[in-house]
Order: sequence, then C-alpha cells, then structure tokens
Amino acid sequence: MAGQIGGAVAQTGNNPFLRGVNALSTLAGWCAAGMIVAAVAITCQMIWVRFVLNGSTVWQTEAVIYLVIAATLIGLSYVQRLRGHVNVDLVPLALPHRLRKAMATLTLGLSIVIVAIMLFYGYDYWHFAWERGWKSDTVWGVRLWIPYLSIPVGFALLLLQLIADLIAMLTGVEAPFGLEDTSDAGETN
Repeated sequence: MAGQIGGAVAQTGNNPFLRGVNALSTLAGWCAAGMIVAAVAITCQMIWVRFVLNGSTVWQTEAVIYLVIAATLIGLSYVQRLRGHVNVDLVPLALPHRLRKAMATLTLGLSIVIVAIMLFYGYDYWHFAWERGWKSDTVWGVRLWIPYLSIPVGFALLLLQLIADLIAMLTGVEAPFGLEDTSDAGETN
C-alpha cells in the first residue's frame, strides 16, 4: 500500500521484458490475494464445523497454513513491483546521483545473488520432497511437494522482478531508488 500512495510502482517504459515481468508480478499478486481469500473462507468454514456443528476438522488448519505461506512467497514479486517492502532512503537522499546509482546497483546486485541462492536451495528442497514422496504426518497426509512448490516459484518470480528492476534502473527507465535527481538541476541554474 505504501508504494501505491507515493506512486512508486516499477516502471517499464516500452521494454517488452520489463512489461512481461510486470505482468507476471501482477498475476502473482492476484494469485496471492486469491490464496488469502481462500484461507479466510476455509477458516470460516472450520469455525462453523467446529463450533456450530460440533464436528471435527481434518484438513482445514493445514490448508490454511500452507495457503498463507504460499501467498506470502508468491506475493513477493508483486510487493517488490509496488515498492512495498520496507526501505530507508535517508542515505540515498544524501548521495549525489552517481553514488546513488552505484549504491542502487550494488543493492540490487546483492539482492539478486541472495534470492538466486534462496531459489537454488528452495528448488533443491522442493525436488527432494517430490522425489522422496514426502507426505505430512497428519490425517490429511498432503503430498508436501505441492505446498513446497511455492518456495522455488515465489523466489523465481522475485528474482525476475529484481532483474527487471536492475535493467530498468541501468537503462534509465527508472531512477535509482525511485528518487528523481534534484541536485543536478540546482547545479545547472
């Protein structure tokens, strides 16, 4: 929400790659929202079954947990697209444009490396669960590769959005940290 208030949404220009990643991140946001709505509906159904019908629930709690975790992971790229992650721009505001761009490049580069590592190990974990046929130790016995799939998918989408952000910044489609350069304008007058 904070990203929308300030109007800080990832810029795409006419770049087809940036527009494609933007569309994927938006789709991921809608999917994440759908998962949250489903989790809320299942929670309401669970409350009805337990307290009104005085019955037992088998799958509801586990499904809600998996849906909320998946929504969080799948929604990462959408939140990055909206610039909704917590940021402190005190240092970038104090820097001249060239250093601000260098800092943004370094920050995005490190973020890409860290998310790529998370993607690698997330995929490995998902694949291990799929290969071994892991199931949860509950009555429902869900095949764990299904909820674990949100790990590599979520980090792959976030990685794509971070790469798109870096490309947008390096090609001048977007300003570093979304901060327009006002120091150069003052120096030319």
